[in-house]
Amino acid sequence: MKNVLTPHILVLAALAGWLNREQQKVLEFLREENRILREQLGGRRLRLSDDDRRGLAVRGKEIGRRLLDEFATLVTPDTILRWHRQLVARKWTTKAGAGCPGVMKAIEDLAVPRCASPGWLEAAAGRRSQHDRRRALTARKGSRPARSSPAGRLA
Repeated sequence: MKNVLTPHILVLAALAGWLNREQQKVLEFLREENRILREQLGGRRLRLSDDDRRGLAVRGKEIGRRLLDEFATLVTPDTILRWHRQLVARKWTTKAGAGCPGVMKAIEDLAVPRCASPGWLEAAAGRRSQHDRRRALTARKGSRPARSSPAGRLA
C-alpha cells in the first residue's frame, strides 16, 4: 500500500492548523473588544441603524443559530434571526416598479398633449363612427369579393 502521508498532505495539514489558530486568536480578540464596549455602554441600550441591523441579520443567518448563541453579544440570536426574517419578507412584499420608466415617460409625453386639446374624445369617436358607417355601406353594396374556399384567401 502507498504511503498516505505524502509531503503535500503534511504541508496542507500544517497550513490548515495554522489558519485555525489564527482565526481563534482573532475571535478571542473580538470577544474581548465586545466585552470592553459592553462595559462602557453600561445599562444603556444600543441604537442600531437599519443598515446595521441588515448587516447583522445577513451575517447572522450565514453563521447559524449555534454559533450565534456562542458569539452574539450585542443582541440575542433570536433578535438577529427575526431581523433576517423581516428582511426576507420585506424583499418579497415590496412593490417593484411597473414597466420601464423610460418607455412609460415617452408614452405619457405623447398622450398628455393630445388629451389636453379640446374635443379630442369627440374627434376620436367621430373617426370611429365614420369608419363604421363606411364599412356598413360597403357590406350592403356587396363590393367585397366572396371567398369560396380557404385556398382562395392565399392567392
